[in-house]
Order: sequence, then C-alpha cells, then structure tokens
Amino acid sequence: MAGSGLMKAGWVGLITAAMIMMAGCGSTGDEAVATATSEQSNQAAATPSAASPQTETRIVSDAFGEVEIPTNPKRISALYREDYLVALGVTPIVQYYNPMWGKQDYLKLEVPLFDVTGSIEALMVSEPDLIIGAGEVDAAQYELYSKVAPTFRLPDDVLADSRKTLTLIAELLGISDKAEQVLNDYEARIADVKAKLNEAIGDEKIVVLRINVVDQSVNIFGIHNTFVGQLLYEDLGLKAPGFAEAMTEGNIVLSQEVIPELDADHIILLPSNGTWEDESIAKTLEDMKASPLWQSVPAFKNGHVYPVERSYWQTGAITANGLKMDDLLRLLAS
Repeated sequence: MAGSGLMKAGWVGLITAAMIMMAGCGSTGDEAVATATSEQSNQAAATPSAASPQTETRIVSDAFGEVEIPTNPKRISALYREDYLVALGVTPIVQYYNPMWGKQDYLKLEVPLFDVTGSIEALMVSEPDLIIGAGEVDAAQYELYSKVAPTFRLPDDVLADSRKTLTLIAELLGISDKAEQVLNDYEARIADVKAKLNEAIGDEKIVVLRINVVDQSVNIFGIHNTFVGQLLYEDLGLKAPGFAEAMTEGNIVLSQEVIPELDADHIILLPSNGTWEDESIAKTLEDMKASPLWQSVPAFKNGHVYPVERSYWQTGAITANGLKMDDLLRLLAS
C-alpha cells in the first residue's frame, strides 16, 4: 500500500531525492517545480515522527494506488497547489518556493516557505498530516514525501481540470460542502465575465505569450494549456488565433518565422520570472514593440499588448483564475 497512514519513525541512512523542475506549461503537469537534492544525516534515523497524531484514517486511491490518510487532516502541505487550499478557506502550513522562480505572491500567505531545492527536513519540521502532490511528483519523489507524511498524488486527469482538482482536494480534507459553495460562486463569476467580454470584444482573437527571461525567447500558450486554456477558451468562450488553436502542446517556443502569421487582436504578456519593473524585462518588451516583425501582429500594431503579473497567470487554479478575470475585465472591457 503506497504511503502508510502514519509517518515512519525515522530515516535509515542517507536519502537523496532529485525533484525535477518543469517550468513550462504542458498539457497536464505544467506547474513550476524545482530540482532539489535533499540529504539527511545518519542522525535522522533517530528522529521521531514529525506528523501530528491522527487517530482515524481512511483508504483512498491516488495516481500511484491506495494510500492511507487521516480522516480529518489539519496540517496540509499542497506544494504549488496552495491556491486551492486558500479558495477553500484553509491555510497551508508551508508555501512552495523556488529560488529560480519565486513563489505565488498573489496568495499573500504568511507561512514558512519550503525551498524545494533544499533539504526535505524543512518539510519535516512543519509536521504535516497530509502532503498533496501533483504532476511533478514521480514514484521516487512520492516515496520520499511518504516518509514525511501520508502523501496523495493527484491524478493527471484531475490536474487538467481546476474544478475537479478543487473538488478532490476538498474531499480529501473532508470539506466537500465548501467546494460546492466555492464552485457555485465561481460559475456565477464566469457567466458574468463571459457576457461582459463578449460584448466588449466579440470574436476578436486573444492569446497569452510568455517572455523567457533566461534567453529572451517567447512561448505561446495553446488552447490546451492548463494555465489558461480552460478558463479563456472553454469557460469564457474567447477566440484563439489559428496557430494557438491548432497546437496540440500546452506551450511551445514561438519561432521568428511564425510571428507574422500570429493573427492575434489582443496579447496577454508575462515574464517567466521577475516583474515588469526589472530593467531587462522592460527592455525586452520595448524591443518587441519596436520590432517590425512584431509590429506585423495586429495586437502590437494597435497597442493591444497587455503586460500582466506572472504568478497567477502561470497556474490554472481557482483563486488565480479570479484574478485573471479581473485583469481581462480591466484590460478589455473597461
């Protein structure tokens, strides 16, 4: 049975885990994760259980099989899925942090950061009852987390849908009624925003691009991108340029040859890291605006390019989607 209900009493020998970062935005596992190596000293073998006592447990099925979890977990770690906890009114015990990417600033959490490039001990000392993992958690990482606390790896088909993700996380926490309330409010908001955007821009085409600050390349997010695809093109009914609509990948680097074919009336633009106040990022945008190649795109030609805050545009979670809708109304319908 994958992951016992209670954390094992200690660690034997040296544990090394490689946690691979996927900073792009693929079809199911495109939330940013880090590369980490965690080494525990031999003294950790005598470390007592970090998980808080749980008297009742239940068996659930996750992406790796069956796992025994507390019936009513209170201390939850949901790395890079903290958004769903916040939407449900639950404060996570730690927040995902990667020095190369940062954290999800928009959540405004005041909890310790867990540097996923550092030691697993930082997670141990937070004493989780339950760890919720996502697409970046492979079998080896799952085993590592399971030594800290019962670990539930969200299935890929659930991760592709923000509503399913919220519903499942709420069920794990025993607060399904709260999820129903949150989703009812979410659907009402979507209906309102959809009507306003349809009135404002009709069938004009919109796409999301990301400037990769490491090499100044530009990624285009397709209609299957889990950060934006469901919200923009399914829920809100916005139209994508033909190139983005034809993409089977979640995102790809946009080649120079394709730029003149990018028939986008509106472009949402975000950096992969940092903010628009950073000199190098601001300069990249100014260079794009001055480029004859980019000026061939209707959105650039007509001044309909909108720099946005990156952290909530790089997740497809419920709280983030609310902020995206705020942006869309402000930028397109005001």
